[in-house]
Amino acid sequence: MTPLWIAIALLLLPALWLLVAPMRGSRVLRDQLHHFEANDTSAEQNVAIFRRRLASLEAARERGDIDDARFAEDRLELERSLLEDTAVQTKRPLKTATAGRIVVPLVMIAVVGASTFWYQQHGAEGDLTLYAIQQELRSDPDSSLEMYLERMEAEAERQPNNPNVWSALFPLYRETGQPDKADDALERLIAIEGRIPPLLAQLAQLRFFMAGRELTPDVQSLVDETLEQDPRQPTVLGMLGVYAFDNGDYEAAIDRWRRALANIEDSNTASSLREGIRVAQERLGITPEIADVDAAQGQGVRVTVSLDQTLVDNVEDGATVFITARDMEGELPPLAVVRGQVSELPMTVVLDDTAAMSPEAQISQVREVRLMVRVSPSGQATPQPGDLFGDLESVSVGPISEDDAATVIIDRIFE
Repeated sequence: MTPLWIAIALLLLPALWLLVAPMRGSRVLRDQLHHFEANDTSAEQNVAIFRRRLASLEAARERGDIDDARFAEDRLELERSLLEDTAVQTKRPLKTATAGRIVVPLVMIAVVGASTFWYQQHGAEGDLTLYAIQQELRSDPDSSLEMYLERMEAEAERQPNNPNVWSALFPLYRETGQPDKADDALERLIAIEGRIPPLLAQLAQLRFFMAGRELTPDVQSLVDETLEQDPRQPTVLGMLGVYAFDNGDYEAAIDRWRRALANIEDSNTASSLREGIRVAQERLGITPEIADVDAAQGQGVRVTVSLDQTLVDNVEDGATVFITARDMEGELPPLAVVRGQVSELPMTVVLDDTAAMSPEAQISQVREVRLMVRVSPSGQATPQPGDLFGDLESVSVGPISEDDAATVIIDRIFE
């Protein structure tokens, strides 16, 4: 952390210099003010103007232009005006050039203290510490998972409100066979980040396996809460597929794993789900539809999606991108759905039967599809005003080729 504090000190130096700079010229400024006041003749000029106006007033009375009462009234007004002009020019004694210098170091101390306090409250010192620990252990050939866990537990005591600490501890506890501590870490993370679907789904999955792959009332409650917020949450759908498979309901397992695949991002998890689908299909006595996913030899469409440059400023990188294939008549549910983020654009994806939402509606069942791409800042599956979208009609479905891809440009705003 020493380089960080050195950097902060270097940033504070210009601010401290600006505080000191006025004091460096205080003596010169005082001399200038003293010279100006010593040579100021504004009072004499005001008196001279008063005398000229009074003389003019006396001459008007002698000519009979005004009577004595009017003369007295106008003279009183002139005297009052002279008094007002000279009263505001009463000069206070100039202070010495060193007056107030004690305030400057106090202000400097206050600036440094306030800056340090603000950084400790809102800065990323804790995250930098976590990064330093990771780098230190990564460069140490003798480091181990247990050592990393000990360091992270120490950081959890030091910065208990840092969500990154608990998000690092949760998988560590899970990998080291400490499910109770993993549960506690996840609960702490949810308390900080809120009850959002990804975290609730991980908690439900953890407790599902802790309960021997049973849907206990507690797990079911978490599942219901998660699906209410995000009906396509892949972690929960994958877990429900496991439960259905364990209970011999292979059709339900296939359906839930297919829906999870449409929203999964991790390639290893996706491969596991595809293997599960294949085994479930074999248990049902049907020919597996996915013989070799990696070869991508099934029927489908390869799609390249990009965002029109004129709309780049209309959406954030974290917004959700829905890439959907629909039948030309629009009578069936979506045939294939893949989800991504704006930060991944331009991106190329494959829409095939593995991305189907239902066994009754698959892309291999049609010859042509309409490709629809929508960017949702809210992440909702239902179109909302302000969403960005693009589409492409009459795209042929066939063997997927590495060299052939349909192009869809997101170039409109949904009203």
